[in-house]
Amino acid sequence: MHTDRQRLEERIFEAELRVADTVGALMEFWGFKRAMGRVWTLLYLSPDAVAAADVAERLQMSAGAVSMTLGELAKWGTIRKAWRPGERRDFFEAETSIWKMITRVLREREMGLVRDTAEALADAESAIAAAGRSGDRELKRKVTFLRERLSRLRLITQVGETLLGAIVAGELIDTTTLRAIASTMKDR
Repeated sequence: MHTDRQRLEERIFEAELRVADTVGALMEFWGFKRAMGRVWTLLYLSPDAVAAADVAERLQMSAGAVSMTLGELAKWGTIRKAWRPGERRDFFEAETSIWKMITRVLREREMGLVRDTAEALADAESAIAAAGRSGDRELKRKVTFLRERLSRLRLITQVGETLLGAIVAGELIDTTTLRAIASTMKDR
């Protein structure tokens, strides 16, 4: 027979699992593993540091999956080990600054993608420019068209890099500039 306290604790645990599953789905949408969101949420919602074995039990995950997930979360700086006097096991707690986590992802992942894209576009533009030096009129027309389109794509990467840089730095973002750039990109 369950006591009122046990029923309330079960309801709380079920609510925590729903939140963990929801955050896990959101993290998966952002390109991370669902388990990362679930584990981070469990730690975030815990008032005390949690041992890996307890994470595995509560989320019904294997010890290996929990270990790998904790390692990935630590790499992203979203959790850290916590020490408990007299304990030999490792305990973990969540980073609680959501803004700190978001800006790290923007700085390390998204900014890198934008820069890689800009580099690939510059390489393509160089390759195409060489083809435009031929005497073939039709080829020159095609190269002119491609260079214009690549120029627009490079402009988008510049805007992206500027926007991400401002967000990471915590600066105000002037959407007037973004709208002006977007208006120049309309087909003529």
